[in-house]
This record gives sequence, structure tokens and C-alpha cells, in this order.
Amino acid sequence: MSITRKHRTEAGQGDEPTPLIAIASVIVSMALIAVGNGLMFAYIPVRLGAEGFDPTWAGLIITGLSAGGLAGCILTGPLVRRVGHARAFMVLSALIALANAAVGAGPHPLLWIAARALYGFAICGLFIVAQSWLNDAVANAIRGRVMAFFYVAYVAGLGVGYATLAFVDIRTADAPLIGIAFTALSILPVGLTRLAQPPPPQAASVALGRAWRISPVGVAGMLAVGGLSMSIAGFAPIHATAKGYSQADVALLLSAMPVGTLILQIPLGWISDRTDRRYVLIAAAALAMVAGLLALGFDGGALAALVVIYIVWDGASESIYSLASAHAADRAGKDDLVALSSSLLFAWSLSGFIVPGIVTALSAVFGTQAFIYVAIVIACAFCLFVLLRVVTTRAVPAAETGSFAPMTAQAPLPVELAFGPDEQPRNRGN
Repeated sequence: MSITRKHRTEAGQGDEPTPLIAIASVIVSMALIAVGNGLMFAYIPVRLGAEGFDPTWAGLIITGLSAGGLAGCILTGPLVRRVGHARAFMVLSALIALANAAVGAGPHPLLWIAARALYGFAICGLFIVAQSWLNDAVANAIRGRVMAFFYVAYVAGLGVGYATLAFVDIRTADAPLIGIAFTALSILPVGLTRLAQPPPPQAASVALGRAWRISPVGVAGMLAVGGLSMSIAGFAPIHATAKGYSQADVALLLSAMPVGTLILQIPLGWISDRTDRRYVLIAAAALAMVAGLLALGFDGGALAALVVIYIVWDGASESIYSLASAHAADRAGKDDLVALSSSLLFAWSLSGFIVPGIVTALSAVFGTQAFIYVAIVIACAFCLFVLLRVVTTRAVPAAETGSFAPMTAQAPLPVELAFGPDEQPRNRGN
């Protein structure tokens, strides 16, 4: 089977089939990376806890990861322009393997902060490369389905990685070695792919002011979900470990959380395609706030209750990501897409850097449960902001909105790399 894509030739424009297996190579590569990434997310706080390190160190590692992601948002465009998509993908994958090797050297917190910062840079860059590559390769008619499958595959890979923690010896380097192995495997599909590379981009522009003028709710949603996602996914294993839950319990909790993303996004997205998306954003933020309050009330209680609460909490929070992205796209013109997508990614990365630092500082004073309070405040503030926008501004008619596509904040927003005037990406529709 194949799909049709526009392919530029020296003589002009023509149609050339792109094999599905070629597109699948990028998706499979990212799913393999996700397995190792999920395992490392779970392994680091549990290993530090087992070694007796203060939970503040795990928080600093999350902050370092987010700082690396912010750098990746800014520097990936120039890297792709220099070496192209395929080579950039392999370079960034090698950096993830190197970061995992540093973690495997033993529990040295300062080294681990640097290693996870390197990982953050590489994984953010990988998503920019992979998603811009896929966006260029597929036609408008199936782009939404391809990207939805991409996100589901990555979330499933994360879940497998989280669950794998239950089967490794936490006091050895088994987990980093497994992470390195999956990262190495991920290079093979891309290294062997027949998928044509897009032309070199000129830049990935960031213009927060312009993005805010297009969609204040979209930008605010990215700022909210950057903090929510990094707080919940990053600090849940730290807090669970500090509370005395076993390695297997932490693995179960983390592996269950992505289920909420898969369950809640489809119905919320379906509703948002038929009404003002802001109403659905209010509902998702309110659900995240209620789930946070329940997480606080049941904190340290029965694992089964916590698993259900965290599934809903994570799913509601992650849904803000895709809903806010769709809401912003509804209000953007074709000429705004490059600046908007890059700016939303930057807003998500900026919040994902600042909020973990705040949580880490508060945890040193109030304990590891501080992330729950911070997440509740963020969800409440965003809910009130969207309510204010609903009251003061006109809705875009449902008939004029685009189509919702499932996304996850664990996989950064697809960014449109800016191409030169004679090198426009193909199959870009309204």
C-alpha cells in the first residue's frame, strides 16, 4: 500500500507514491524510543529513593530535563538546516543513548542532572524532526489520522517502558542499558527508510506576542499544560517513592496513567468539534482540578484508588494540550501556522521548565506532595481564564473549526519548520 504525496522534481511538481512502510519507519522509531524513555522516567526517582537521596535531587533532575527541552525547541531548526532530517534524527538518538549511559554510570545526582538535560534537548528535537518530517510526507486527507496514530504509538511505548520498571533490578544499571538498547533499535528504521526528506528549513520562528494575538486561550493552554504535564508525570513517581510505595507499585501507577490520555481525548475531542472548544477546555481543566483534589485526599491510601484517580487526572490534563492546540489552529490563517506552532511549542517548553523548578523549591519546604497543590492551582487558574474569555469574546462557529487530533503533552506539539520561499513544504492545506 502507498499514499500520494507531492514530490518536487527539477521539471516541476509531480505525484509520487510514498509507501506506508516508509512513513511507519518514523513512527516505529519514536515508539521504540518511548519504551526506553518511559523506563528512565520511572527508574531515576525510584533509584535515587533506594539510594537514600533527598527527593529534591529528583526534582532538580526534572528541572534540568525541562531546561534541555527548552534549548531543543530553539536549536533544532538550525541543526536540521545543517544536516537534514534523517541525520538530525540519528544524532539526537545518539545523544539520548549517551544520556542513558551517563545515568548507568551510577547514582551521581549532578551527573544525572546534566544527563537528563541532554536527554531533554534530544527528545524535544526528535519530536520536531519526526513530526515535521511526517507532516511533509503525508497528504492533507490523512494527516490527522497519521499524526493520531503517531501519538498513540508513542503513548503506548511510554506505558510499556513504565511497566518494565517492575521487572528490573533497581540497584543495577539494567534500566539504563535497556534504554540504550531501545534507543539503538530506534535508529534502524530511520536509517533504512525510503521516506524522502523535506528540503532544509530556514528557521523555526517563535513569536509569542503574535501567537497570543491569534489565540490567548491556545497560548494559555500550552503554558498550563506544560506545567501540569511535567508536574504530574515528573513528580508522581518521586512522591510515590517518598511515600513508601514499592517499585512494582510505582511501575503500575505510571503505566496506568497513559490510559487516561487514550480514554478521555477522543470523546472530549469529538465534543469540541461540535461546539465552542473553550467549553470543553473548561470541563477538562475543572476535571483536572477535581482529580487533583482527590489525589490529595487519597494521598498515601489504597493503590487501586490512586491508580483510578491518576488515570483521570493525567487524562484530563493531557487533553488540555490537544484541545488548546486545536483551538489555536482554528483561529490561525495559513500564513500564521509556522509562527503559531513554534510559539506554542516554546510556551509549552517554557512552562515545563519554570514550573518544575517551583515545585522542586516548594518540595524542599513542604514535602513531595507540593506538586499536587501546584497542579491544582494551575488547573484552577486556567479554568478561570477560559471562563473569562468565554464571557468577554465571541465564539468561532463550530462549522468554521478544524478537526480535532489526539495529542499528548509527553510528545511535544508538531512544529512547522519555516522553509524558504522556493522550498515550501508540500501538501499544506487550509
